[in-house]
This record gives sequence, C-alpha cells and structure tokens, in this order.
Amino acid sequence: MFGPDGYQRLYERIQYAITGDAHLLVQLREEVRPLKNYVRPIHPRSTTSVSLVATDGGSNRVQFDPFLVQIVRVVDSSENEHFLDVVTPSTDIIELSKKQFSDFGPATPLGYMMDLLHVRTLPELSHMIRVTEKGQPVSPSWIQVYRELVEWSVLLKLVREKDFGSDTLIVWDGLLRSKVFAKSLFRRYRELLLEGIERQLRDKKRRIFIVGVAKHSKVLDRYSLALALEDVLTNSFPCYIEVPRELEEKAYTWSEYARGDDRTLEGITELNNMVAGKMFLVKFGRHPRDRIWPVDVLIEQVDQAQTILGYLLADAENGFPIPLYPRSLQKAHESAAMVDFDFEVLEDYIHRSIRELVGNRKDVVDILRLQTTNWAKERYQS
Repeated sequence: MFGPDGYQRLYERIQYAITGDAHLLVQLREEVRPLKNYVRPIHPRSTTSVSLVATDGGSNRVQFDPFLVQIVRVVDSSENEHFLDVVTPSTDIIELSKKQFSDFGPATPLGYMMDLLHVRTLPELSHMIRVTEKGQPVSPSWIQVYRELVEWSVLLKLVREKDFGSDTLIVWDGLLRSKVFAKSLFRRYRELLLEGIERQLRDKKRRIFIVGVAKHSKVLDRYSLALALEDVLTNSFPCYIEVPRELEEKAYTWSEYARGDDRTLEGITELNNMVAGKMFLVKFGRHPRDRIWPVDVLIEQVDQAQTILGYLLADAENGFPIPLYPRSLQKAHESAAMVDFDFEVLEDYIHRSIRELVGNRKDVVDILRLQTTNWAKERYQS
C-alpha cells in the first residue's frame, strides 16, 4: 500500500499528466459541439420486441471440473431455446464442425449459416478458430468465438425462417459488428440477412427491424465527458444523435471496426467486412442526466431510425431491473443464465459424468468435490 507521502506523489503525478493533456478535452468538446444541433426526440411506438442472448461462459463455471466444460446455449426473451451444445477447450474442432450437419443437410442453426456461406468447417468460417494437424484448438479462446458465431447463426435463421405474427423489432445484445468472421464472410452474412428481411416484407407483409444495444462503447468512453460539458443529450425528453463515422474511427484502435458502407462510398477502397450497423447515442429517459446507451441500427435501415428507436423506447421504458434498458434484452439474459437450480443440475451432471469416467475410483471424485465446495458461501445461503 501507499503511505501518506506516496498518495500525495501519486495525486500530483496524475494531476500533472491530465493537465498536460488538457488540450485533448478541448479538442473532444470541439468535435461534439456541432452534434447539439442534430439531437432528435424519440416518440414511443408499439410493436413486438424479441432479443437473443447466449449463456455467458463465466456464469456456469463449476468449481471442480478438470475438463472446463462450457455450455453454449442461445435463448430468446420468450424463453425459447434455439441452440444447445456442450464443449471444452480441447474439443475436436473438425468433429464439432461435422456435428453441425446431418445426412440430410444442416442440423443446427450454425450449420444452416455455414451452408449458406458455403463453408464446412469452423476454421473456414472464422480465422480466430485455429487448429493443429490433429484438429485440436490452438487456443481456448475459440469457445468465445464459437459462442458469438452461434448467436449470429440463430439471428440469421430467425430472420429468414420464422413466421412472425406481427412487425417485430429484434434487439441484438451488443453492437451490429463482428471481427470473428473470416475474410468477407460477414459481408455475405449481411446480404443473407437482408434477403430474409426483404422476403418477410414481400411474402408475409411483416417488417423486421434489427437493432443492437451495447452496455459499453469506446465511442462513449471517449466522448461522454465532452458530451456532458457541451450539454449534448441533456434534454428533458428521450432523444438521440447519429454518430458521425469520423468520430467512431477516432475512438477505435482499428478503424475497420467503425467503417461502414457509407465510408467506403466516400473513397475508401477497402471493403466493409466488419460493420453492419450505424451508431446512435440514445437517451431513453426524460431526465437530463439519464444514462446514454450506444445503439447500432442496421445500415440499410438507417432511414427508419426514428421508427426503430421509437419501438426501442417503448421496450426500454419497461426496463427492469436495469431502468431504461430494453426489457426484452433483460428477459433474454434471465432466460439464458445458468443459475440457482439450473446451475446445481449442471454441476451434478458434470460430476456424474466424471464419476462414470473413472470407473472404480468414484470415491476420489466425491472426496475432491467435497474439498472444493465453497462452504463459506453455502453457510449464508437461505
């Protein structure tokens, strides 16, 4: 720990560093000041909202589990399960790829997406899933990539195949952009998604809107103080601003993650392979200092942003337990979470499988399970 003198020196050095960069805040304020003229009110509109969420890998971590089992499950806000799989960091990737197909075609939403993208293996689908000659993953981080790919595949199949009973807003958990697809596959994915939206409107007279809502964004991290000082989005009504691409690009280390088709058209020759959304900063509350959320509207639906954000406002006004955050997204998280009884069942199934694996040494598994139980935590549970 720091002593009293140490804290004082620390404060002085922080103050010196920030004062030396004071020009940066001036620059940020200059960049956001013009946005005040483009703040637009949001008027609530009613429609059906549905969200998709994958089970968080960190929420189903069993204390005694040498295999590090991970549940990959996608659930929507109506508690419908769209995908379920169990993997470990050492799962055979080639065999897992084969599981997505049957003799009759795609067997899962992921297989459905891979078939449309004309790939047969996960390493072909994502450059972030690398394997050895024996098909073993190079890094355990592949599971997070796999989970994201599954989410995108469920969204695609939902848009292209589901019979919607009414116009529907699909709320994506996060921004509508991805780095996990190989080469130009995400661009092709967007085309397939748009085909589904157009077919729903043409054949079934259903309008499907897609919007991504994130809890955090580097854009908001960079500009939140400047926005507050310039009183941008401090109106006493729900409102939003469209974020210029150049401001997005300044916030991200890799400008490709902020570069949409609109920037490509301005003379940038590199194609957009990562971005499907146009960012808006949105305040759903009626108080000047209510929280601002980064929201991505599908690029091809930007001209309908007022309508889409109106639908999203109606969903956010019912937000619970997080106020002014889309209720459908919160319901999807609640449905996907492996907690309480579900987690106990998961834990029991893992231990049961391990006991069967070790044959006549089951007693060792039981002893280790008791040794690793968090008794302090159990003591205070009602």
